[in-house]
Amino acid sequence: MEALTKDKTNIARMAASLENKGFVKRINCDKDRRSIRLYLTETGKELGKDIIPIAEQFDTVVCNGITKDELEQLEKLLKKMNANVERLL
Repeated sequence: MEALTKDKTNIARMAASLENKGFVKRINCDKDRRSIRLYLTETGKELGKDIIPIAEQFDTVVCNGITKDELEQLEKLLKKMNANVERLL
């Protein structure tokens, strides 16, 4: 699982939006009162069943003719570029 490069406010906003739409439910963590766990609802799971195949098909089309090594190099370059932008902020 990859970490999101978003600040706490953006994460909270995204979580609230997903909860309001019925895709996730929030449950307070018993061990750490500062933490909240997000769980997919049945609606969220159903949406995932619809979206994941579309995303996979999109990836196949977009990455057609690009090797695994090239994709790994692209990811490294994009991470470097992102780090450069983050330093500006």
